[in-house]
Amino acid sequence: MKFLIDAQLPRRLARWLNDRGFDAIHTFALPSGNASTDQALIAYADLEGRFIVTKDDDFVQSYILNGVPARL
Repeated sequence: MKFLIDAQLPRRLARWLNDRGFDAIHTFALPSGNASTDQALIAYADLEGRFIVTKDDDFVQSYILNGVPARL
């Protein structure tokens, strides 16, 4: 499984997942870092086939109403 860890979660979560054999990156590692927009995160996650791991309610609402991102 592939994960994209959102900015409000600790980077160590991505390291923890990687240590257990998963492919995880944190938004900090993206070109715009933690300043990446929600739309940029959705586009990247969908392109890479990653689940977005977040506490952000905006993603949940978008997923419920529009099915975006594809994996949450």
